[in-house]
Amino acid sequence: MYASEIGMEHAQATTADVLRPWLAVWTRSRHENVVKHRLERRGLETFLPTVARWSRWKDRRRKIDWPLFPGYCFVRVAPDDLHRVATVSGVVSIVAFGGRPAPVDPREIESVRRLVESELRCDPCPLVREGDLVEVVRGPLRGVVGRLVRKGAHARLVVAMSLLSRGVEVEIDAADVRPH
Repeated sequence: MYASEIGMEHAQATTADVLRPWLAVWTRSRHENVVKHRLERRGLETFLPTVARWSRWKDRRRKIDWPLFPGYCFVRVAPDDLHRVATVSGVVSIVAFGGRPAPVDPREIESVRRLVESELRCDPCPLVREGDLVEVVRGPLRGVVGRLVRKGAHARLVVAMSLLSRGVEVEIDAADVRPH
C-alpha cells in the first residue's frame, strides 16, 4: 500500500467519525444486550464491551458475559438518524451535554475494543485523578474518605486521610475506591 493510499484511508476514517460519531446510549437496567440487538436490527453499528465472569447460584456456576459499563451501549449514528436510536425500546436516553449528544472519541472506543479482545483480565473502575476526594468501597478500610495524593505503580493508589491535623497515607488497590 502506498503512503497516499494510507493517507486517504485515514482521511476517510476521520470523515466517517465526523459524519457518524460514536455515541453512548443509556439503557434500562440489564437491557444492554437487548438494546444492542435492537439497534443492529435497525442497521446501526454498535459496540457493547463485555467481560466474562463466573456467576454462582445455589446449585451451579456459569460463565457469563457482563457489560464492562453497566447501563450503557455505544452506537455509531449520523446526527440525522438519532430518532432511530431514541425510539428503540430499552433506550432511556442518548448521553448528552448541554442538550446535544456527546460524541465518544473513536480512539477510546478502539482502545476499549482492543482491551476486551485481548482476553486479559480487565475490570471497570471509577475514573479518579490526583487530588480527588475518594471513598474506599471494599476491604478493611471500607467507608474511609480521603484525598488521592498520587497514583503509584501497578495501579495502586496512595490516599491521604486527615487525623489530628496530620496526614496518614495508605496504599490501596485502585478498584477499591470511588469518587466521593
